[in-house]
Amino acid sequence: MEKSQKINPFLLHILHEVDEESKKGLEKGITLNLSGNNRLIPVERVTSEDFWILSRILKKNPYVNGLDVRYNLLKDVGAYYVVKLLQKQHNLIYLNLMFNDIGPEGGELIAKALHNTTLKYLRMTGNKIENKGGMFFAAMLQINSSLETLDLGDCDLGMQSVIAFATVLTQNQAIKGINLNRPILYGEQEESTVHIGHMLKENHCLVELHMCKHNMKNCGLKQLCDALYLNSNLRYLDVSCNRITRDGMVFLADVLRSNTTLEVIDLSFNRIENAGASYLSETLSSHNRSLKALSVVSNNIEGEGLVALSQSMKTNITLSHIYIWGNKFDEATCVAYSDLIDTGRLKPDSTDVEPFVVDGHVYLAEVSNGLKKHYYWTPTYGEAYNHSSNAGFALVPVGQHL
Repeated sequence: MEKSQKINPFLLHILHEVDEESKKGLEKGITLNLSGNNRLIPVERVTSEDFWILSRILKKNPYVNGLDVRYNLLKDVGAYYVVKLLQKQHNLIYLNLMFNDIGPEGGELIAKALHNTTLKYLRMTGNKIENKGGMFFAAMLQINSSLETLDLGDCDLGMQSVIAFATVLTQNQAIKGINLNRPILYGEQEESTVHIGHMLKENHCLVELHMCKHNMKNCGLKQLCDALYLNSNLRYLDVSCNRITRDGMVFLADVLRSNTTLEVIDLSFNRIENAGASYLSETLSSHNRSLKALSVVSNNIEGEGLVALSQSMKTNITLSHIYIWGNKFDEATCVAYSDLIDTGRLKPDSTDVEPFVVDGHVYLAEVSNGLKKHYYWTPTYGEAYNHSSNAGFALVPVGQHL
C-alpha cells in the first residue's frame, strides 16, 4: 500500500523540514505542524491514508514529541492510525486532532488507547464524538495518570458524559486543565453545574476549567461559587457565552473577597450590565488581590460600570489585564481607559482597546488582544502564540500549546 500510495506533497515538505532540523542534533523535541488551515504554504489536507504513512515514519523518529494535525480529514479511519501511533511512539506528549471529523467510533478507539500512554496534552476540539465517545474518555480518566490537559470543546457531549467527567475528576489527580465547552444539554435544571460544583470541592489538582456555552444562568454560577469557597487550586475559570446576569455577579464578587487563587476570569458574552460591573469593581477595589485578568467583553455594560472597573484598577495593582470591547462606551469611559494607558497603569498589550483623539474628543478602537484569541485559529502573519492575544494561557500556563 505504501508504494502505491501517492505521497501528499504538503506532508513531504514538512517531513523534509523535520529531517533537516533533526540533522542539526537538537536536544529538544520537535512539534510537527501539519495544520490543514495553514494559508502561508500550499496545503493538501491530510487524509487517513496520509496519516497511515506518517505514523509509519514517526514511530521510528525519536525527535518528534508533538503533532498538530488540526483541520484535516482523518475521520474515524484516521483515528485507528492515531491509536497505532500512540501505541508505538512513546515520546509523543502533545497531540492536536482538532476538527478532523472524528465521530463516536473514532473517539472510542482513541480513548481506549489512552489507558496507557505518555501523552500529556490532547485536543479533540470540534470532533463530534457525542455522548458515547465522551463516556469512553471519562472512563479513560479513571485509569490514565499522564494526561494533564484535555480539550473536548464543541464535541457534542451530552449531560451524561459531562456528569461522568465531573464524577471522575473528584478522584483523578493528574488533569490540570479541562475544556467542556458547548455540550448538548436539554432542560433548564443545570444539573451539570451541580456536579461540577461538587467536583471542585473535592478536586485538588484542577487549575483550568472551561465551561463556555453551557446555557448557565445565575443559579448555575452560584453552584460554582459555593464550591470555590472550598477550592484552593483553580486559577482560570471560563464561563463565557452563557446567560449570567447582574445577580450572578453578587455570588462571584462575594467569593472573590476570600478566594486567593483565581487569577483569570472570563465573563465574555454574558449580560452583567452596570450593576454586575459595580459589584465586581467594589470587591476588586477593596478586597481581592489575586485576580490578574478579567474579561467582560460584550456584557451590555454602559459608562458607569466601565468607569467603576477602571477606578478599581487604580487601587488594585494586581489586576493587570482587562478586556471591555463590545460594551457601550461613552466619553467618560474613553477618557478613563485612555488615562490608565497613558499613565502606564494599563499596558497597551494587556487590554483590547486603544485610545485615539478626533477633534479633541477621546475614542477607543478595538485591538486584537484577549484571553484566548487564537483558540480556534492562528494568524497568517506574526507570532501564533503571543502573550497579548492569548493572555489567559500565558498567565496560567497549564499546557505548552493552545
